[in-house]
Amino acid sequence: MGWPSRSIIVTVLFVSVPLFAHHSLEAEFDPTQTVTLQGTVTKVDWSNPHVHMLMKVMNGAQTVSWEVELGSPNAQLLEGWKIDTLKPGDRVVVSAYPARDGSKIGFARKITKAR
Repeated sequence: MGWPSRSIIVTVLFVSVPLFAHHSLEAEFDPTQTVTLQGTVTKVDWSNPHVHMLMKVMNGAQTVSWEVELGSPNAQLLEGWKIDTLKPGDRVVVSAYPARDGSKIGFARKITKAR
């Protein structure tokens, strides 16, 4: 297997400013900050209006559940994603804009599938 099949790097947002303005995501997420999450995908839901990924992230000796919101299903398909691009059990590193309320929710900027 070559490099592309072992590691998938996907940019989730095309242009963050219009997307945040259009969907009012800036009200829920803070685009001036990012969090990096490393963990295992537990579920991916391809429902409108946005794809959602649930993941387990190790925080010291404790496992924490995070929800990561992505673009719309159509936007993900246009970027080359398939419904099985991410599946339960996949290890990923996610860069995301965190929720303003401090909850364990983020809006994905970039997702890297670990080898």
